[in-house]
Amino acid sequence: MSRRLLVLCYFFPPHGGGGVPRVLGYTRYLPDHGWDCTVVCAGAEDFWITDRSLLERVRPETEVVRVEGGSALSAWLRLRPRDRGQRSPRTFGFLRGLADWWLVPDPYVGWARRAGAAAARLMRERRFDAVLSSSPPDSVHLAALGLGRGRAPWVVDFRDPWMGLNRRTPPTAWHARRHAALEARVVAGADLVVAAARSHAEQLERATPRPRRVVHLPNGFEPAAATSAPESAPSAEPPAASSFFRIVYTGTLARVPDVDTFLDALHEMLARRPEARRRVRVVLAGPFETGYRDRAIALGLTPGIVSFEGPRPYAETRALQASADLLALWKMAGMTATVPGKLYEYLDTGRPVLALLEPADEAGELVERAGGVRVDPRDRTGVVDALDRAYLAWREHGRAPAARPAWIEDHTRAALAGRLAAELDRAVAETAVAGGPRP
Repeated sequence: MSRRLLVLCYFFPPHGGGGVPRVLGYTRYLPDHGWDCTVVCAGAEDFWITDRSLLERVRPETEVVRVEGGSALSAWLRLRPRDRGQRSPRTFGFLRGLADWWLVPDPYVGWARRAGAAAARLMRERRFDAVLSSSPPDSVHLAALGLGRGRAPWVVDFRDPWMGLNRRTPPTAWHARRHAALEARVVAGADLVVAAARSHAEQLERATPRPRRVVHLPNGFEPAAATSAPESAPSAEPPAASSFFRIVYTGTLARVPDVDTFLDALHEMLARRPEARRRVRVVLAGPFETGYRDRAIALGLTPGIVSFEGPRPYAETRALQASADLLALWKMAGMTATVPGKLYEYLDTGRPVLALLEPADEAGELVERAGGVRVDPRDRTGVVDALDRAYLAWREHGRAPAARPAWIEDHTRAALAGRLAAELDRAVAETAVAGGPRP
């Protein structure tokens, strides 16, 4: 007989963006290992990035309970005309500043209270064998506090480290202490802690009192064939070579200062090789803060060389990755202990990767292990040189052959869901031993 997992997360289809694929992958493949899923998530219109094509990837038997409104973001989206896919850094910077002062741990805390109440009602109405909360936002873990009450194990899943202590600087010492106390309460209350980055898992393990367990469960990817539109069969042929040297980045462009570093380096490389202006094309696909486009315009890169494509359906994003002659990677400021899910997608394509990442960054180590190039983003000359070398190699030898690392196969979402199912089974067994048989 199948077991049932209660999943709490804010982001779920039709939401788009990097926060969706991890939990979507759990719910898509856990039933193959005996775990059916009920998902408590935000309203369909309560995020600024939408990808309705992802709804096709939600299993029909997955129960989805939507808790609408309650977050500062959902209130803002309802009060203004939406231009999905781009946003003003000045406006959102001001709102983030207010939220850091008044909404702890994050602007979703109001939604979390409502989601917690909805989840508690479900727990009273029926049996769940385990509870999993996945962040960010970190307030989702507060919604899950106490739901199992010793009968159903609670799994805390960190896609990223606690935001208020890593990505954003707390405005006061009181705020820092409050964030640290909330994180410690969540970690100490969990029966199992899961982290997407090995370095974060090690950090949590050092801070977690025994006998709590911490497991590294990396972000993963859907194999390219699995992301193709249902009505079209995937092609086994690699993308055709073109007359352009194509650099591709996919993902959200917000609070990423290294984008400016990349644009400045590209401008300098093109000044070094003027003929490359006719041949280099850069595609930045994903939602973006408008300041980056303004910078590209000021440098004379847009229109013509750099294009800001905005959000694209997931299958189209994967096709763009496969079309690249060079895939660019960078991360949000302050997120050194993270490994973006897009990195595994990049490596699945076998295309060359250029990562603007600081030394000892876990994601950079994976890039280098797969044969890619990592450059410290503080070394702008190094970034210019790396772009120049990649362009010259393409000009002299054409499109590089695919070089997909063999070890990437262990990071498919199906394989990772199997590992999570084994951890859930173990957690259920441990809870039964500790607390006796279920009532």
